Amino acid sequence: MSALEVLRFALRGLMANKLRSSLTTLGVLIGVGAVILLVAVGNGSSEQIKKSIQRLGADSLTVTQSTTGGRPGMPGGRSGGQSEQSSGPRTQAHDLTAQDAAALVDPVNAPSVETASPVVTSPSVTAGYAGTSATIDQFVGTTPSYFAAANKTVASGSAFTGDDVTAAGKTVVIGSSLAEDLFGRVDPLGKRIDVDGIRFTVTGVLKESGSSSSSFTDPDSIAIAPLTAVQQSLTGYGGLDQVIVQAKDSGAVDAAEAEITEILNGRHDVASSGAADFSVSSQASIQSAVGESSRTFTVLLGAVAAISLLVGGIGITNIMLVTVTERTREIGIRKAIGAPRGAILGQFMAEATVLSLLGGLLGVAAGVIGSRFTIVGVRPVLVPSSIALALGVSIAIGLFFGSYPANRAAKLRPIEALRHE
Repeated sequence: MSALEVLRFALRGLMANKLRSSLTTLGVLIGVGAVILLVAVGNGSSEQIKKSIQRLGADSLTVTQSTTGGRPGMPGGRSGGQSEQSSGPRTQAHDLTAQDAAALVDPVNAPSVETASPVVTSPSVTAGYAGTSATIDQFVGTTPSYFAAANKTVASGSAFTGDDVTAAGKTVVIGSSLAEDLFGRVDPLGKRIDVDGIRFTVTGVLKESGSSSSSFTDPDSIAIAPLTAVQQSLTGYGGLDQVIVQAKDSGAVDAAEAEITEILNGRHDVASSGAADFSVSSQASIQSAVGESSRTFTVLLGAVAAISLLVGGIGITNIMLVTVTERTREIGIRKAIGAPRGAILGQFMAEATVLSLLGGLLGVAAGVIGSRFTIVGVRPVLVPSSIALALGVSIAIGLFFGSYPANRAAKLRPIEALRHE
């Protein structure tokens, strides 16, 4: 019996039970589609996070207060300079200060550093204008160099100046979301907003960042004001939350990181205290950590979806066993008139393979179509290898899970099969 005849018998057997075959195919379809789509969602989420990190700039570094350097119960908190004594081998911890930031812009000791911007933040404050109020996810106090270092572009108006910082001027640059929430279609430039009872004048509006709505906070719900004004009005004159450092160029990031560490080690007396009370991170290190976490997340999603594919394979076994039982007499007649064992085996293996292949192809189509839509705020990014892997596994599942029923059919003795009612 030729392969074409074997396939014809297999298709005729499947068409005899269209609903059963369709439901079995649906199980494989869901499994394959889920693998492709969930891997695409994981990959898309990873890409969005990487883009968000890259917006800070490839030549930027962030200096933060180390949690190991804070006081007991007050990790990294601001308290106005040096800390009191704490338990353990370290006797002192130092807060980051504006003087630390100024020391980093030293052409002699830090030739790789372009700018250093001290930053304090006051999260979730309320702003109001003409009876309208909005929550600002992040109110930043800093210096003018922050805009370039953090890759913040002023779309309209202008940023505040160094004179505003010196005079603690109540000027502010706001994000696009905040501008829309407070002013709607009204031009915000020159308008005054009340921030927790303190009046600031809007001098500029930032360009929309374009970040995903899947973020926990809206990156465009931000306000940036002179460091001194924010300290005076909202945060107090304590230590900084961080220092954003801009290297001369992206190739000088490693050298800048070493220079920053050396300068702050000296200023914070790390040699005598025993451990650094600050940490320096670059975008490359952050991206590496995020990339590793994202890969783990994507693999986990794929593994969860693969369970659906496995269930689909078990469904193929179940249906093929039922089919063999129902067609036992037919098998006996065919063997009695001379059908070889290989023909019977090939027919049922072909049926299982057709079911898994058809389900796999439809699953690929469903996964590709589904990836065209935004899912829970994430734009899926297809991974070609996941398509090939899911389709290959679906075919392998058909062969594997179809082999037992096919062998069972091929081993039936003609006389016993003919006696079957």
